[in-house]
Amino acid sequence: MLTKKRIYTIASWAIVFWIAKIFLTSIPYKFSGHPDTEHIFSTIGSWMAATLSVDLGTFFAQYGAIVVGSAELATSLLLLSPLVLLIKDKISGQNSMRLRAKIHVLGGLASSGIMAGAVFFHLFTPLGVEVLHEGKSDGGSLFMAAVSILILGLVLCAINLKLIKAE
Repeated sequence: MLTKKRIYTIASWAIVFWIAKIFLTSIPYKFSGHPDTEHIFSTIGSWMAATLSVDLGTFFAQYGAIVVGSAELATSLLLLSPLVLLIKDKISGQNSMRLRAKIHVLGGLASSGIMAGAVFFHLFTPLGVEVLHEGKSDGGSLFMAAVSILILGLVLCAINLKLIKAE
């Protein structure tokens, strides 16, 4: 029989793997100067230049993909790092559940924070919910991925806070 604690742990890892999958599969696009990525960040950069600051807009258009990609990579590594704790626990017979849960709280907040930015830019800039580039639409898939991670990051945080309190 699965206990509530075990169900929360399984749900937590499922969310971690989903977030890490989305973040890590986007990294090659962000780090390689892919035309779709350049379109997204230059669109946002142009909006920033016209709305906030020319320098900020120029910086974001040139380096935003690297900055965001780096944040997504760091967050993925943070979220996946408790796998090392699981291996250590299996070998030593210890229980690092509390530390893993704390790491997942931080990772959930970090992923939600990053995606709050993405959702904002989709909703309030010319980028739009449906990204159009060279006559092709993403059908809103980038926006939906951002919303899913924004929500699931908060769920991850809540689940792991419950696990910490239950300990």
